[in-house]
Amino acid sequence: MLFNLGIASLNEMQEAAQDAILNENNVLLLSPTGSGKTLAFLLPIFEMLQPEILSVQCLILVPSRELALQIEQVWKKMGTDYKVNVCYGGHAIDTEIKNLSNPPAILIGTPGRIADHIDRGTFRVDKIQTLILDEFDKSLQLGFHEQMSFIIGQLTKLNKRILVSATSDIEIPKYTRVVNPMILDFIPQVAFEMSNNLTLRMVISKEKDKIGTLFRLIGSLKSQSAIIFCNHREAAERVSDALCEKGIYATYYHGGMDQDERERALIQFRNGSVSYLITTDLAARGLDIPEMKHVIHYHLPLKEDEFTHRNGRTARMLSSGTAYIIVHETEKKLDYIDYGMPVLALESTYALPKPPEFQTVYISGGKKNKLNKIDIVGFFSQKGQLEKSDLGLIEVKDFISFAAVKFNKVKDLLHNIRDEKMKGKKFKIEVARKVIKRVE
Repeated sequence: MLFNLGIASLNEMQEAAQDAILNENNVLLLSPTGSGKTLAFLLPIFEMLQPEILSVQCLILVPSRELALQIEQVWKKMGTDYKVNVCYGGHAIDTEIKNLSNPPAILIGTPGRIADHIDRGTFRVDKIQTLILDEFDKSLQLGFHEQMSFIIGQLTKLNKRILVSATSDIEIPKYTRVVNPMILDFIPQVAFEMSNNLTLRMVISKEKDKIGTLFRLIGSLKSQSAIIFCNHREAAERVSDALCEKGIYATYYHGGMDQDERERALIQFRNGSVSYLITTDLAARGLDIPEMKHVIHYHLPLKEDEFTHRNGRTARMLSSGTAYIIVHETEKKLDYIDYGMPVLALESTYALPKPPEFQTVYISGGKKNKLNKIDIVGFFSQKGQLEKSDLGLIEVKDFISFAAVKFNKVKDLLHNIRDEKMKGKKFKIEVARKVIKRVE
């Protein structure tokens, strides 16, 4: 199973979590972003599942659809015979109801959507013995108290409750019925000790509007990708638009976008069609995005734990990375920042970063249309005349798919396949549209 995941062995936290979850009824697992918490609870869950029970046995509640999909992907990579389903707002509920008619052993979902399904009676709850509340502190911040209380109140056969978070010192609500949990605390006491491989650099902006400074900072990164954090949605859009106008391939991501736009932004960032993701703290954790060498704080968050979560997007496990803090002299100084850290001096001009190697191609079919990655690779290779090296990441969703294709090969590909059928059906295949600015 570890071989399927490309892992040689478990880390200390994962081994401790596996032992505790198998042997204790109430567990509180605290560990930094990027430390492998998802696998830490999925492995013992696998050992506890009973194949003779044809109903939901484990419910995993998460604050966001992105985290739900990430957990689902890890489970599928494990290569078990047990079915998993995800349920979240913005996903077609009719599709979810159909999926639940053949119950999964593991159900992952956001509190609002899971509460809706329980209210509708679309799956049985009487066989659910294990409850995981992943990033439960984030669910509390987002105001899911009522839904979580309702859900837990319906789970009368629970005998195991696991709470997971990357933040310590959180008050556990009474409705969770988690009493005297075994606490596994792997969070370093000092944020800057979170990773010995994390480098912090201050970048001084002479202008109050930091766009020019950000532009030069990106130019100094030798065309390597980065996540850029802003404190507000409007700022993320404004910064993204400003970078695009300067010829930099960027996109934005925040909670005010609809689910389709958010998913497209992440796909294009994941597959290398876009090099820079400008985002709010929504992307600080729980997203399936690549390891980053660079994290940029365009704005600093008010709370230290959010600063820590943001930095967790780089310097994970054994990798190294750098977090850059852009400051202007008029900004209020924050207690948790060491303003004596080394300053990165920027040149006055830099060359533009190289354009992305790939472009995203949209396909109007997915899993429910009986398409898979092998079908797409075969079609693009045989009919589209692409070499294997011309294709990057391919993601197949329920009804649509996305493929990363070398930028200079896209035009010929679309020309070669314009009248061709894949698996006997004509699909709409075109360059995926970029996320566009919302019109209020």
